[in-house]
Amino acid sequence: QETLFPYIKDNVKEYLRAHWEEEECQRDVGLLRKQAQEDSSLDGVVPIPLQSGSGEEELERVIQAVVDNVHWQMSLDRKTTALKQLQGHMWRAAYATGHVKGEIFEDVVPAIRKWREAGMKVYIYSSGSIEAQKLLFGYSTEGDILELFDGHFDTKIGPKVESESYRRIAASIGCATNNILFLTDVPREANAAEEADTHVAVVIRPGNAGLTDDEKSYYSLISSFTELFLPFST
Repeated sequence: QETLFPYIKDNVKEYLRAHWEEEECQRDVGLLRKQAQEDSSLDGVVPIPLQSGSGEEELERVIQAVVDNVHWQMSLDRKTTALKQLQGHMWRAAYATGHVKGEIFEDVVPAIRKWREAGMKVYIYSSGSIEAQKLLFGYSTEGDILELFDGHFDTKIGPKVESESYRRIAASIGCATNNILFLTDVPREANAAEEADTHVAVVIRPGNAGLTDDEKSYYSLISSFTELFLPFST
């Protein structure tokens, strides 16, 4: 929230200007335009016009519409595929040039290594795209740690606040939901995972949203991965 999303807001116009002629960028803009059409009934939506000429002024008009649409979606904390795809491509460029790095808490890597040595598998499920996940872990403050993960899931498998998503993940992994421990800082996600008979621990980290007293008393809480005592895999 403090690094990656502000980076998008501050740099989207510059990125679009630099990459506009590239096929990937045009695909991203096309997806955003289609999403804007689907959102036409929503309050405040910014439509993205087709480029009707080759002049600099016309180009700026279309780019500004894309920028305004991205800012509008981000202000509502939307998770549309179109927005996530553009963000993922912008972050890829930022990571590759060293402008940003994925910040990893110091207890994470040693804990995951220990779990893997014990025969457990570790997966990432995030509202961020799989591509964005791989960038964060591939260009992290701990170096490239992608080898620590057995797979990645994003909202293409389903929203994180719907229990069916966790059943789909279990089916994809090839195990029962009650053989999975899901770690999250969002109670609504924890609730959805529990409904699917998945074990849950809520992680308390600096900067996370606070929990209600009921949530604190209901959920298993940890503030470090070292607090997890997991059974060895058989």
